[in-house]
Amino acid sequence: LGVITARGGSKTLPGKNIKLLDGKPLIVYTIEAAQKSKLITDLIVSTDNQEIAKICRKYGAEVPFIQPAELATDTSGHLEVMQYAVKFMEEKKGYKYDYAVIFQPTSPFRTVDDIDKTIEKIIEHSADSAFSMCELEPSQHPIKVKKMEGDRVLSYCLEENAGMHRQDFPKVYKRSGAVYITSRDLLIKKGRLFGDFVVGHIVPVERSIDIDTKYDWVLAEYKFQELKEKGFF
Repeated sequence: LGVITARGGSKTLPGKNIKLLDGKPLIVYTIEAAQKSKLITDLIVSTDNQEIAKICRKYGAEVPFIQPAELATDTSGHLEVMQYAVKFMEEKKGYKYDYAVIFQPTSPFRTVDDIDKTIEKIIEHSADSAFSMCELEPSQHPIKVKKMEGDRVLSYCLEENAGMHRQDFPKVYKRSGAVYITSRDLLIKKGRLFGDFVVGHIVPVERSIDIDTKYDWVLAEYKFQELKEKGFF
């Protein structure tokens, strides 16, 4: 089951899920990529917002329910949202899913290849969960992260040696935000979103973004133009 999660009440960037990016509602980029997947059996949008639901249906997405109010608060998380979606759809369809896939509309530059290869990873390894991952740029490397004890600066997790060049930094990765997958039993039976055995599929940094703030939106517009010039759109 693929679930595009789209809460309507963003405070940092109001209306971001349907804000226009190059003339198209942001969430539509996720809908169009996920609809091409060969490994997703059913794809739905889970939202608490009627306007979002209307736009999604216009672009061919299934919105089988409007989220209960208790799932759309500032404190509610993806775990409860995904549990509700899986249980609802299993009852509706009359069969059980093997995996649940989370798509965030705030990562618009994913491809169907990103989706299906991440799904293939969790199947191949019989893992609990799988993420799309991207390599951290040197400027964001954890070796540069410090902690303060009084006025003293100390390494937080990795020692930065004097004269160390960025090409010598060990490779590190973060979740790209594009694709999250969890096994159905982990989600429903154990009440966990991510398990102990997690595998990852690496996607390019140039297509990796998770829009949350106005700055992120400006960055997304810049990335969009770069990708457009390269023929991605």
